[in-house]
Amino acid sequence: MVANPQSLLSGLARALVAQGRVSDAEAVGLTEEARTTGLSFAAQVVAAGRCRADEIARIASEAFGYPLIDLARVDPDQLDHATIDKKLARAHCMVALRKRGTRVSIALADPSNLRALDEVRFQTGLAVDPVVVEIDKLTQLVDRLTETVETSLKELTGDDLDFDPELFAEPESEPDAASTEVDDAPVVRFIQKVLLDAINEGASDLHFEPYEKYYRIRYRTDGVLREIAQPPLVLREKIAARIKVISRLDISEKRVPQDGRMKFVLSKSRAIDFRVSTLPTLHGEKIVMRILDPSSAMLGIDALGYEPDQREALLAAVERPYGMILVTGPTGSGKTVSLYTCLNLLNRPGVNISTAEDPAEINLPGINQVNVNERAGLTFAAALRSFLRQDPDVIMVGEIRDLETAEIAIKAAQTGHLVLSTLHTNDAPTTLTRLQNMGIAPFNIASSVILISAQRLVRRLCACKAPIDLPTEVLLQAGFSPEDLDGDWQPYGPVGCEKCKGSGYKGRVGVYQVMPISDEISRIIMTNGNAIDIADQAEKENVRNLRQSGLLKVRQGVTSLAEILANTNE
Repeated sequence: MVANPQSLLSGLARALVAQGRVSDAEAVGLTEEARTTGLSFAAQVVAAGRCRADEIARIASEAFGYPLIDLARVDPDQLDHATIDKKLARAHCMVALRKRGTRVSIALADPSNLRALDEVRFQTGLAVDPVVVEIDKLTQLVDRLTETVETSLKELTGDDLDFDPELFAEPESEPDAASTEVDDAPVVRFIQKVLLDAINEGASDLHFEPYEKYYRIRYRTDGVLREIAQPPLVLREKIAARIKVISRLDISEKRVPQDGRMKFVLSKSRAIDFRVSTLPTLHGEKIVMRILDPSSAMLGIDALGYEPDQREALLAAVERPYGMILVTGPTGSGKTVSLYTCLNLLNRPGVNISTAEDPAEINLPGINQVNVNERAGLTFAAALRSFLRQDPDVIMVGEIRDLETAEIAIKAAQTGHLVLSTLHTNDAPTTLTRLQNMGIAPFNIASSVILISAQRLVRRLCACKAPIDLPTEVLLQAGFSPEDLDGDWQPYGPVGCEKCKGSGYKGRVGVYQVMPISDEISRIIMTNGNAIDIADQAEKENVRNLRQSGLLKVRQGVTSLAEILANTNE
């Protein structure tokens, strides 16, 4: 029994028939043509010249009882870019206008498209309020808001680079079973697009997260996670398997965490490394990929955000023939980039540099990098002992984790080597007491450590920033002195535009406490002084703490006061 073709018509098609704009036969024909061309029914009607876009919008608004607005009067920069992903917006030709509480307004030309509205409800968990707009203006807006892979790649490289299906640097050999399981071109192209977009947006990490009823992908940009896609749940195994193959991981092992690396080749002169970590969860393997861009280590010290006096103190310490420089801060505060920047300053033909890292994140030509492997017995301490037999000038230790490593590093600093390392402490003064608590003798600390730099990363205000008025009481409570409030500067706050995805922030900048170890601070260490004593002496020597350095960035208009308050203690 053949179904009645009219029963396959959309609600919008029936509304046009009821208004006499098209006949029953024309509606059926236009519906079939729309399926063939991939256009929506409304776009096909306009393309066929049967009805104008504004007439279709008016009929849809009257037929279904939804409000009609003119997109020409809507500012694209003020739209909600984060509520629905680009794939869904392009698939159903719709955009999110505004989210309020638990409801979101969705602009579309065909409000009878219940499938599109249901997908928005499912993806966002919000109630949907349809708004009718003209299909031609909507199509232009959707094209503007959703970028193609080719556009992103050209913006990224600056070259007319064709999309290459072999962008990944494959392992030398792959098991036959692995290659047959993940040899899926659509999955490969999808992963390539996700990685390209992540690089283009300046993301630092990608999260592939399986859950019981959905699968999502998030980027961490400027320290904040943001959902960018929800691929079909059935693809989670293929995506995980493909990433594991190109990261040289065992795709048959899904019960234990694994760590690997992969390389993404953008052009003959540029490739991006990814550090890959898998974690078995209740509903599949979660994969986190850290983007390791070598260009981030080549920015130079001027681009990191050091104030002039801090930069001079750090450069003076780096040029010392021996001693220890410590960089401290929490995970994700930019310690590795700071260390690599110092190593690049020292990386000259007459200098022998060795590093022990867990793992080595960025490949630096001219520097001997060693990956720590504790299972094989290659610990930080073992690597350091080996370095001392390799005629080194500069040694970098990824992290001082235990007494043995600390003792060897300090001994190296005392015997004519420049040693750079990191510690997880909150500020510079507490770093010295942390070394004492680990069991290092105060004399050894005072005679080896020459400078400590504590740091945080804060979001930089986008160019769309605007002046804001803050009460004097708020500024004083934040740490400004009455003398600072002289009216010669203006605090700025975030606004939000298309460039910064509505967040008001674009990129990050470092906030530092650079504390050279003076003779007086050495005496405090030798007499078993505590972190408070060291901090008081540092203040007398005009060493700004993290909050004071952050407030200086506020005065300069680089970031907002809210960002500094959220990332520093007074």
